[in-house]
Amino acid sequence: MEHKPIYPEIRPDSVVLPKGQNLASWLNSRIARHETRELDWDALKFQADFDPKYRRAQMRYIGTGGTGVATDDNAVPAEHFTFSTMVLPAGCEGPLHLHTDAEEVFFVLRGNKLRFIIEHQGERFETVLKERDLFSVPPGVYRGLVNEGIEEALMCVIIGNAKPVTPTYPPDHPVAKIKRPKGGGAG
Repeated sequence: MEHKPIYPEIRPDSVVLPKGQNLASWLNSRIARHETRELDWDALKFQADFDPKYRRAQMRYIGTGGTGVATDDNAVPAEHFTFSTMVLPAGCEGPLHLHTDAEEVFFVLRGNKLRFIIEHQGERFETVLKERDLFSVPPGVYRGLVNEGIEEALMCVIIGNAKPVTPTYPPDHPVAKIKRPKGGGAG
């Protein structure tokens, strides 16, 4: 398969610093330190309010991810993808949802029994990930997860779009009937 770049090639002489910034200020604006991040337990609160098993927290680093959070001035602006971490309490579930515009990558930092469920056109696939495992889910298929472990899990979530479309849920899933708050979470 021939590799065709999605973005134009950028050479050192074509890099333009943002107006009013030098190299150091520009690069410092692209650093997100852990000590300046906060867990956002409200990003998916509408799901947890419906059923506590859906309680999860997002910590944003690049962009706002796929939860439906409109803005986060503390995150590095996304150019091509989003990057966040997700805290998954023992027993929590991430309901089946669909990203139509980007692949979603999950990398388990901590946890040893994260069951991922994929559904597509009547077929179902399940796999269990543990620490340092990665799963890249293509766009257009429903994905969900359950932390079947007895401890909190932590994973990185990368979505291959700077501003992903807010995901949707299967029409027959109970979460699909919940009214989302404006500017609030989704995925």
